[in-house]
Amino acid sequence: MSDPAKTRRHAERIRELVASLVREIKDPRLGMVTITDARITGDLRDAHVYYTVLGDQTEQAATAAALESAKGMLRTRVGHALGLRHSPSLTFVLDNVLDHAKEIDDLLAAARHRDEEVQRLAAGKQYAGDPDPYKVDEEEEEEDDADERVGAREDQG
Repeated sequence: MSDPAKTRRHAERIRELVASLVREIKDPRLGMVTITDARITGDLRDAHVYYTVLGDQTEQAATAAALESAKGMLRTRVGHALGLRHSPSLTFVLDNVLDHAKEIDDLLAAARHRDEEVQRLAAGKQYAGDPDPYKVDEEEEEEDDADERVGAREDQG
C-alpha cells in the first residue's frame, strides 16, 4: 500500500504524461481529446484516465477505439517515465462533463422557476398573526421596569 500523497502525485503525473503523449498518436480516428483526470489505485497497478472528446457519438466511439489501440504504447511510456517496477494498466473512461453541466443547469433552472412561483404566490400576502408577535403592552413594560428597580434597591440595602 502506498502513501496517499504519493498516489495523488503519481495520478497527476499520469494525467500530464498521457495528455502530452496523446498528441503523438498518429491514429486518424483520434478526435479532439482532453485528458481531464487520472486516478490510480493504492498499489499503483491500475490507473483510470478520464477524458472528454469534442464531437458527437461517432467521434467519441472512434476516439475510444484509437485510445484502446494505443494503450500499450501509452502504458510503456508512462511506466518508464514514472520509474515504477510495474507499469500501471491504463483504463480510459469517457468523462461526460458537458452532460453533467447541462443536467446541473437544468436543475438550477427548475429551482429558479420554483422560487419565482413562491414569490408570486407570496406577493401581497400577510402573516396570519400580529405583525410583531413579541410586542409587549406599554403598561406591562412599566410594571416590569418598576419591579426591576425595587429588586435592585433590595439588593443594595
